[in-house]
Amino acid sequence: MAEILDVSDAEFDEQIMKSDTPVLVDFWAEWCAPCRQLAPVIKQLADEYDGRLRVAKVDADSNQQTAANLQIQALPTLLFIRDGVVKSQMVGRQPKDRISAEIDALLS
Repeated sequence: MAEILDVSDAEFDEQIMKSDTPVLVDFWAEWCAPCRQLAPVIKQLADEYDGRLRVAKVDADSNQQTAANLQIQALPTLLFIRDGVVKSQMVGRQPKDRISAEIDALLS
């Protein structure tokens, strides 16, 4: 079972931007229904890519500084980060195969 990191503003730079491993970051909020629908898919992906991809969740309500810095304007937003650079992003609830394809591109 892969660990999904719960990352705050204070640790975002250290945990995500300085990670040696590519990272999928899920920006979500408790009140966001599509975020809750996406959560089991994120868990499945974390398990499938365990060891090759770090998966992190950022509560956008509790961590507004990070969300503002990265110009997150809608939830859920997925960021695909490698070597401290946002390589791509997806906004809204996405099908698992589309997210997997984006992860595969990030890892290649």
